Amino acid sequence: MAVADDIALIRKQEETLVFSAFDEAVAFKIGSAIRKRAIAENLPIIVDIRLWDRPLFYAAFPGSNASNPDWARRKINVVRRFLRSTYRMVLEQQRPDRAFKLGEGLDISDYVLAGGGFPVTVKGAGVIGVIAVSGLPEREDHGVVVDALCDHLGIDKHGLSLSREAE
Repeated sequence: MAVADDIALIRKQEETLVFSAFDEAVAFKIGSAIRKRAIAENLPIIVDIRLWDRPLFYAAFPGSNASNPDWARRKINVVRRFLRSTYRMVLEQQRPDRAFKLGEGLDISDYVLAGGGFPVTVKGAGVIGVIAVSGLPEREDHGVVVDALCDHLGIDKHGLSLSREAE
């Protein structure tokens, strides 16, 4: 799939994976679903779900390491700043150094171009938070979040999932 096709599909994901409401209970259900998958598939990830004012769910799994929470934090900052998924930003920016252009004024220690951060969007309110996964290749981090959101929202993931192949 071409990069432009992936970007279009991610935009569709962002437009489709919208909540009617989002609170601590919803965050726990989604986080628990990601946890269950991580355990079943031995995924070496961390998951961090938060609203802009506070964390709601966090879990780390065997094989994850001390840098994963920092990667997640920087992905969270990108979603908060641009209100879109970090993997979409990766594909749009095409920056192999993982840094934003110098003119953006975004320090690499606080912002990173890496997939795995996805906006929590509520109908009528907009983007209110983020779900971040870190530990797998970025396309897979992104896919873990999208799969969990599709399952939670009752949306067929086959029509929204990126192909498993590398870009």
